[in-house]
Amino acid sequence: MEQSNMAGVKLGTLGLEVSKIGFGCMGLTGVYNAPVPEDAGVAVIKRAFEAGVTFFDTADVYGPHTNEVLLGKALRQLPREKVQVATKCGIAGFDASGMCVKGSPEYVRDCCEASLKRLDVNYIDLYFLHRIDQLVPIEETVCIT
Repeated sequence: MEQSNMAGVKLGTLGLEVSKIGFGCMGLTGVYNAPVPEDAGVAVIKRAFEAGVTFFDTADVYGPHTNEVLLGKALRQLPREKVQVATKCGIAGFDASGMCVKGSPEYVRDCCEASLKRLDVNYIDLYFLHRIDQLVPIEETVCIT
């Protein structure tokens, strides 16, 4: 698969470099719109990669879960070593009072393991909280053992 060159940018100080333009996958599985057919979604992701995009963003809440599955299917057709994947957790759902946010270390660990499976990857390049749980100190959330 031939890929166009796009300028990159470093994120943080650990050497992660991504394309200057990233692709947010949320709209492919119908958050603000109707979901696109799976084959069309995979084709869109592949076309973005061909145009030079290497940074793809998703979240476990999109779908829920179906967005990560879709990105995972596209990733199987792309050179994983040339793609950076970001996904998020922390929005545990919605109820009558609004958004349920969870940030316990156990919840984050379980979500990360589930995201790895849905994405069908061995690692996630950038994993973070979609929303911060105000009831759990952030130091507890990020110090996962």
